[in-house]
Amino acid sequence: MVLCFPSTPKKLAMTVGCFLAGAGLFAIGTHFSYVNVAPQQARIKARNDFVKERLRKRHGKQ
Repeated sequence: MVLCFPSTPKKLAMTVGCFLAGAGLFAIGTHFSYVNVAPQQARIKARNDFVKERLRKRHGKQ
């Protein structure tokens, strides 16, 4: 890890920088996850509806 003893201001700055970079990457990943959730849900719903309708037709239920 960046933080070792005896601690110096440079090491503290490096630790804070690494933490902020990691938090930024986490935030970007969370953002992309939320942006892409609606299209994925729509695809799943369409596929489920298709399968249900196909099974109803195949087994003669209406």
